[in-house]
Amino acid sequence: MTTPLTEDFLRAIPKTDLHVHLDGSLRIATLIELARAQQVVLPSTSEAGLAALVFKDQYANLVDYLQGFQYTVAVMQTPEALERVAYEFAWDNFNEGVRYFEVRFAPQLHVNSKQNIEDVLAAVQRGLQRAKGEFNQRADVVAGSAPPAECGIIACAMRAIFPGMSEHYDQFLNLHRFTRAKRVFALASLEMVQALIYARDELGIPVVGIDIAGPEDGYPPDDHAEAFELAHRHFFMKTVHAGEAYGPESIFQAITLLHADRIGHGYYLFAADKIQDMSVTDAEAYVRNLAQYIANRRITIEVCLTSNVQTNPHIGDIRKHAFARMLDERLSTTLCTDNRTVSKTSMTRELALACTSFGLTPAAVRDIIIYGFKRSFFPGTYKEKRVYVRRIIDYYDQLMTQFMPAPARG
Repeated sequence: MTTPLTEDFLRAIPKTDLHVHLDGSLRIATLIELARAQQVVLPSTSEAGLAALVFKDQYANLVDYLQGFQYTVAVMQTPEALERVAYEFAWDNFNEGVRYFEVRFAPQLHVNSKQNIEDVLAAVQRGLQRAKGEFNQRADVVAGSAPPAECGIIACAMRAIFPGMSEHYDQFLNLHRFTRAKRVFALASLEMVQALIYARDELGIPVVGIDIAGPEDGYPPDDHAEAFELAHRHFFMKTVHAGEAYGPESIFQAITLLHADRIGHGYYLFAADKIQDMSVTDAEAYVRNLAQYIANRRITIEVCLTSNVQTNPHIGDIRKHAFARMLDERLSTTLCTDNRTVSKTSMTRELALACTSFGLTPAAVRDIIIYGFKRSFFPGTYKEKRVYVRRIIDYYDQLMTQFMPAPARG
């Protein structure tokens, strides 16, 4: 009988990844091949060279971490490239037991003279659908002894847009030269949501939710409240990058202004010392109340351990990560990769890291896994989601029985 929580067990169990960026998860070999075909200049033309110069083990800060995206986005500017990247991404997940993922990206970063936002979304969907269709033809899935793979798309708006980010954003900025910058950012987000409504309702593309990404400090969520309100009225689910590089107020604003159903990262949830709102007279009480509110509402936090340590090197020892307190406060959490390539990680690795660093029991791992499926933005009806989650739980429990004796499951 295999011992509990081995890598084999963690790889075998059905998993989710609810916070993973498509443009941060390309296969490096594919990046090199696409760059060569599209004449995109890379710092190195070898996998080893890019691993040393761009996709590193450690980063100085968030800015350093984000450097690689200028190259990945540059090669994802055609429908063929987007479809290929999405297809390979899906298989990279399926091959390590990820049965459900929600891949996120900013579609406006890929809009250009050759493809509009609908083309971008459709290309990614084709790649995902092709991979999912192939996986779901596996004998055990067809026979019903294993659950099928499912997935959805989360579209990211950007907190701020700058010259050089993409052809589309350059044109957008030029067309609004006399509009104040933050209003331009808000209009870009609003335009994206309007496009998503059309893509989902008229084209049938499974856009299951929206997000907002980019620098938190200096770019508060209220700039994008109009776009998120429109998405809210059209029944999109919402997840918001918050508390990754800014204090608890960012999380509070994501929930109260943007109707966030989940929080991306949330690392600084308990950082009372980072509160800058002068009206807050008791920072510790603010943090306690915010955490309690999140716990009561079961607002799930998408925890990205490796990514957080890489973008916040001051954390040092992973055991100092706020995830420990999140567990202690009984918050709804799910583990995620953030960026498979940029962080050199996988869901199996993130689970193993959490187990060894925080002493997770088999029962705790089971809870975290099931939270991921239950709090997903599943692209079907609620009844269908309940049936799917039940199949996942039954399959998980079968694997627990197979991999470990009963006394080890507690």
